[in-house]
Amino acid sequence: MLAFADVTRDYNPVHFDQRFSSAKNFNSPICHGLLIASLITEIGGQIGWLASKMDFRFKKPVYFDDTITCVLTITSIDEKNRANAQAIFRSQHGDIVIEAELGGILPNPAEREILAQMVAEGDPTNKLKR
Repeated sequence: MLAFADVTRDYNPVHFDQRFSSAKNFNSPICHGLLIASLITEIGGQIGWLASKMDFRFKKPVYFDDTITCVLTITSIDEKNRANAQAIFRSQHGDIVIEAELGGILPNPAEREILAQMVAEGDPTNKLKR
């Protein structure tokens, strides 16, 4: 949390101070919305999506002990590999915390071949090892 605040310079006390977050009617300090929204970049990164548009709607607060899942659905792809997608972020309770409409460019066939080679080689750029 502090590292994200240091990068973004967002030191809003709603993220750090119990008194302030209570005055805003939250149970406790809340996570930075864009920190949670940035989870979408993991999905995009895995498929080589080059983002061109992101429209987030923050529906509910996310607290520091919450577990968030994100489901991305590609809703359209045109002949130039430009795509639109919808992302739904949910808490461990099933509550929608963020909805997003996204636009971007999917990899072309040559780029998909390179991605396949990277995966076959163990993809050293992917720090998430399973």
